[in-house]
Amino acid sequence: MDLEIQQRIKDLTDKHGAENIVVVIGGAEAEASGLSAETVAAGDPTFAGPLAGVALGLAVYHVVEPEIKDECDPAVYDEQCGMMEMVLDVDSIISEVSSIREQFSKY
Repeated sequence: MDLEIQQRIKDLTDKHGAENIVVVIGGAEAEASGLSAETVAAGDPTFAGPLAGVALGLAVYHVVEPEIKDECDPAVYDEQCGMMEMVLDVDSIISEVSSIREQFSKY
């Protein structure tokens, strides 16, 4: 997760409160998705950005998780994410992101 996005998430959390923020990520690989999830929940593990050492505890989901997919209009989801979902290792991504969420998300 780049430094600009980290700062935007930090600013939005400061403005609206962590309990009112849900982060939806869309990384193509489980490891990358896990790093993004960890960054917004437990703090930047690379200690390079604005969230270094800042555990926001945010709720974080990947767009392919049922909790997010079920909230989307099926036609829009299929148009925007259908092809991606067919080529990704969805089970690994869900496992990685849900594990981070269970460990570090407070909301």
